[in-house]
Amino acid sequence: MATTDTRIDLSAIKERQRFIWASGDYSVIAARIVPIAERLVESANLRAGDTVLDVATGTGNAAIAPARCGCSVAGIDYVEALLERGRERAAAERLSARFIEGDAEHLPFPHASFDAVLSCVGVMFTPDHEQAAAELVRVCRPGGTIALANWTPSGFVGAMFRTVAAHVPPPAGLRPPGLWGTEEHLERLVGHAVQELRFRRREFVFRFRSPAEFVEGFRHYYGPVRKAFDVLDQTGREQLHEDLASLAVRHDRESGPTIALPSEYLEAVGVRAS
Repeated sequence: MATTDTRIDLSAIKERQRFIWASGDYSVIAARIVPIAERLVESANLRAGDTVLDVATGTGNAAIAPARCGCSVAGIDYVEALLERGRERAAAERLSARFIEGDAEHLPFPHASFDAVLSCVGVMFTPDHEQAAAELVRVCRPGGTIALANWTPSGFVGAMFRTVAAHVPPPAGLRPPGLWGTEEHLERLVGHAVQELRFRRREFVFRFRSPAEFVEGFRHYYGPVRKAFDVLDQTGREQLHEDLASLAVRHDRESGPTIALPSEYLEAVGVRAS
């Protein structure tokens, strides 16, 4: 399998990503997909008192879920605006969770710091897949749990990413985030360090009143889609809107006028080898 082109300026890409994710208001999208994090925590079989790290936490879905289970939780992300939303959510629910600004590829924790390391559609967006995966493994104690949920390239969200990329291509040589949603890639990234790596393909259903509402929601609140619209001219924006709406119609499982978009993701849970 191809690896990231080492000539890519990964630091510049991460700074650009930080700017993109800070745009819009990702919390609006994250609020819809809370069940993914809840299911991931259940699959990880966490125990009250476990120390848990949520990597690329965003607004804290996979930090707040284990906090509800009595775990001692930290969430880390490189976008402070998203972390602040996570802090607000935890405070509103009277939950104890720390939210720390930091880089998923260089986690600011000692080796074997956590009983469980999670990421819910977060770490998949790191540009250096191997480095990010190595950090997940490094900070998890031997015998601890690593649990991930990632959008698959074959599902609806993977198709949305490709639709956007057809209009605004990503940097040349950068591997798509959807690779994290394949068994083969995860086996290569963490299989050597994780025992009993179990995979389960699951589905989350996005629901909107219409295809147009879906497009406008992601256009205004989901950073990567928002920035794609921002860099296009008027004709390009109209075409991207049309292509995304058509994508939603093709994936819709309702009979109308509302839409339901089944979105496949891959859940992976394993035990850190000694």
